[in-house]
Amino acid sequence: MKWQAWRQLRAFPPLVWIILVGSFFGRGTYFMVWPFLAILLYEKFNLGAAQIGLILSASAVGAAVLGFYVGALSDRHGRRSILLAGTAINTLAFAVLAFAESLPAFVAAMTLCSIGRAIWEPPSSALIGDLLKERRQRELALQLRYFLINAGAAMGPIVGVWAGLSAQQSTFGLTALSYLALNLAFVWAFAHTASGRQARQRRDRTASFRGTLAVLRRDHMFLVVILANVLALFIYAQMDSSLVQYLTRAEAPNLVALISSLILVNAVTVIVLQFPLLSLMSGMPTNQRIVIGLVILAAGQLWVALNPVTFIYGWLGATFVVSVAEAILFPTMSVQIDQMAPDHLRGSYFGASSFYSLGWSLAPLAGGIVLELWSGPVLFGAMFLLCGLVWVLYRYAEGLSRPDWSEVKEPALPPPVVAGS
Repeated sequence: MKWQAWRQLRAFPPLVWIILVGSFFGRGTYFMVWPFLAILLYEKFNLGAAQIGLILSASAVGAAVLGFYVGALSDRHGRRSILLAGTAINTLAFAVLAFAESLPAFVAAMTLCSIGRAIWEPPSSALIGDLLKERRQRELALQLRYFLINAGAAMGPIVGVWAGLSAQQSTFGLTALSYLALNLAFVWAFAHTASGRQARQRRDRTASFRGTLAVLRRDHMFLVVILANVLALFIYAQMDSSLVQYLTRAEAPNLVALISSLILVNAVTVIVLQFPLLSLMSGMPTNQRIVIGLVILAAGQLWVALNPVTFIYGWLGATFVVSVAEAILFPTMSVQIDQMAPDHLRGSYFGASSFYSLGWSLAPLAGGIVLELWSGPVLFGAMFLLCGLVWVLYRYAEGLSRPDWSEVKEPALPPPVVAGS
């Protein structure tokens, strides 16, 4: 990493570091067990693919809408209360999930998990933008956050396997503890740091959900970009629960070890290649980077569709290709939202980006139905074709209009944060 990047990292205020470190530990403990949840539901309750898909999807659909509303609330009331509520809900949700024995308890806990994530994700990304005024510094923080999330995802399964925790329901208790620690860290930082006190002052009492909707309706380019990214997440998410169900029902050899290996390949690829790829593409517009990622994602979907079930190295290779696409696409999507969002509506714009989770949440349901009616190759062949539609939407968005922000009165801001405060 260049010396300039190190100087930017040293200037991050404590609240930004809490978000970054909290993302790492939260996702690491989460990935010890969550990818195996489809297997737990199948073995514990003998559910079909469509039933598991419905459970995994339904709880997250409402959470996506909630995330949009919460983003607007954080613009009006500030980030602190929203972040504390989201991390508290996650603590409760994963604690319940660790001890749930009945199917209704599982569904309730998973719904709370989706709600907590929808509440805490948009304002945490918006808070990074609030506290870091330089564009390159914000971009570095957003990319680093995604990097740490994937580092946690890589280490979670390894630590889980080493400690004998993978695919054990009780491991969710560790995730609950990580979110409790994050909640307490937020309480401390908002009360005892200069950046926290500044963040508590930043709010726009004139903001309203109805007004935000009116502004977003005028931002035609942003709306089409949101739709394109929802579909991109829908495509990518098939590599999560739908691929697990496909491999489970096709009786792939050494299933748990294979799934752990796929998770590891995915996370390590993103960790190793994310910054080199983004550095290589630093001179490109964000839309061009995303289109390149889409082409690679399409190649990965086609590979999965054609790969024989028993060819283990084929699954690893396909996962590597899709992971390269992920390393390009998802950090760039966060940077894209930050670039498109005006300062006074940053929470609302990141809240609108929570609709991405509609793609993620609908993928298990759609994937489960296709697996029951047809097959895995049909599902991933359809995802290959859907990549083409996403490309068309991006090309269409380039010619659309955006609001004139000079006509919109922005709220007065508190004094800037002193570096490292």
